[in-house]
Amino acid sequence: MVLTGTNPFNPSSASLLLWGADNAGSVLNQGEWWRIVAAMFVHGGFLHLALNMWCLWNLAMLAEPLMGSFGVLSVYLLTGASGNLLSTFVNWVKYHNIDIDPAGHVGPVGVGASGAIFGIAGALIVLLKSNRLPVPPEELKKLRRSVISFAVINLVIGFSINVGSSAMGAGIGIDNMAHVGGFACGLLFAMPMVPRIGSPRTTFNLRLRIAVAMVVGLLVLFGFYLAQLPR
Repeated sequence: MVLTGTNPFNPSSASLLLWGADNAGSVLNQGEWWRIVAAMFVHGGFLHLALNMWCLWNLAMLAEPLMGSFGVLSVYLLTGASGNLLSTFVNWVKYHNIDIDPAGHVGPVGVGASGAIFGIAGALIVLLKSNRLPVPPEELKKLRRSVISFAVINLVIGFSINVGSSAMGAGIGIDNMAHVGGFACGLLFAMPMVPRIGSPRTTFNLRLRIAVAMVVGLLVLFGFYLAQLPR
């Protein structure tokens, strides 16, 4: 993005859309469903990227021993897509009659990995409750509480920023629906799973496949529902 002249600190909405940002109109009016995945790899400047990568690094370091590399990647992609789908749905319902430009874009654009980061946090909250883990229960409780605190604090910050921005007319927005959708999907993803540590390999692999298949199926169904929304 930077090499093409995009502002590395405050890219425009047009630049973000060019590089794959999510937008309800682009997805539903123009059929650009690829944005649901692409948007989680696009960020609104260096600061946004740095903050998300710091959060992702810390959560993924905790998640990888519990889910394996493929599990973390699956959670990242599927929960990130889930968050963007929910954001697309909410923005379409909210804006499609009042905020549409000549190019067919509807409402705000959405970028970033934060929906996927919330998804990893959600999965961790479930897996850290497992009695299979060879870790003292008090340590597990501390880890779980820290992840819950991370999720709650960041959700509150996101909603507070939007309320304050709206009150001041600042035009700054956090895609809270992507956060909520990713977090909820992470919780759901981990429910049929067992942690890799302390579980037989065959059991872990089977449960992981079940989780992936379940979430993929639900996302496809939700995508079909979105495709049928009245234009």
